[in-house]
Amino acid sequence: MKTSQKVKLGDMCSIRTGKLDSNAAVEGGKYPFFTCAQETYSIDKYAFDTEAVLLGGNNANGIFPLKYYQGKFNAYQRTYIIESNDRSKLSNKFIYFSLRPVLEYLKSASIGAATQYLTKPVLDNLKISLPDIDTQRNIIDIIYAYDELIYANCARIQLLEESARLLFREWFVYLKFPHSTSSGQANHEKVKIVDGIPEGWERAKVKDFGMIVTGKTPSTKVVNNFNGDIPFIKTPDMHRSLIIINSEESLSESGADSQKNKYLPPWSVLVSCIGTVGVVALNLFKSQTNQQINSIIPKKNIYRYYCFFFLSRLKPILEAIGGGATMANVNKYKFENLDVIIPPDTLLERFDKLVDLIFKQIAFLVQQNEKLTYARDLLLPRLMSGAIEV
Repeated sequence: MKTSQKVKLGDMCSIRTGKLDSNAAVEGGKYPFFTCAQETYSIDKYAFDTEAVLLGGNNANGIFPLKYYQGKFNAYQRTYIIESNDRSKLSNKFIYFSLRPVLEYLKSASIGAATQYLTKPVLDNLKISLPDIDTQRNIIDIIYAYDELIYANCARIQLLEESARLLFREWFVYLKFPHSTSSGQANHEKVKIVDGIPEGWERAKVKDFGMIVTGKTPSTKVVNNFNGDIPFIKTPDMHRSLIIINSEESLSESGADSQKNKYLPPWSVLVSCIGTVGVVALNLFKSQTNQQINSIIPKKNIYRYYCFFFLSRLKPILEAIGGGATMANVNKYKFENLDVIIPPDTLLERFDKLVDLIFKQIAFLVQQNEKLTYARDLLLPRLMSGAIEV
């Protein structure tokens, strides 16, 4: 077993922060803008033109975003910009991979209550392995092979989702849907519009799609309620994937059974309704959510994908009725009484048949990425420590 020397990050790196407020982002800006959010925003002006590791310095849940970037960018005043002082001895990409396995430690080392802060002394004194530069490059190549497979799957997922979204828009927004009559197939343009919607469609409420379930957190005083096999979905989990197969936090069977009326069967439609509202996802396995999410258990399978895409278009409405985009709150009553339009079952059956194939492919790719990520994250610390030679 080959071991490498340990060094303090602050001895080998330059660690500085950006200077901008988090609200400096510009939609459609030319350059990346790194903040303490998992998402990367954009901005019109850059302050840095370099290769660096970006690490968010504060987060309500202590989940600090870690990213690698090379080029022109800008950064929030609490985002750390970490660069090797000597790239012949320490690669910036190797710094990035060294920090991945210690994010949980950084969470425990942070300070603060409502918001957790990662201080510079913690980073300065953080010890990382320092193998020779050739070994660093070999480790980078191995981990990048996993990353490239994951990124390729993510690109396929995006294309598949977009194809389903375009079909929804073509049929149910532009109303260019296949239309059958007693004499056979008819042109969509010949469908009658009655009271602003195609003949045979109906105006309804969200609750007409199925049962509405507002999530709840089991008692945190009972430790055994958590860390089981049942996904406990929160809004950040919904940001990561449109089909959720697991979550950052989980419930035990006893914890979930303490609120049996909060169970969601697979392929329920989840909508974030407090804080960042309008994020929509589907769950692949039986799950529960916290109170920030309202979910629909469709009373008909043919409602699931139509409901998913219809509600995905309602973000501005949810923000408006919830009191704004910053900390909106759409309660169950407001949510279940949102106006919707429901096409005839015959049309929804045709849509479901086409889109179900797409979503099953997405679900397969999401699960494949989960396995790749698990294998990569299991391998990474062993490579870093020298337990596995390269």
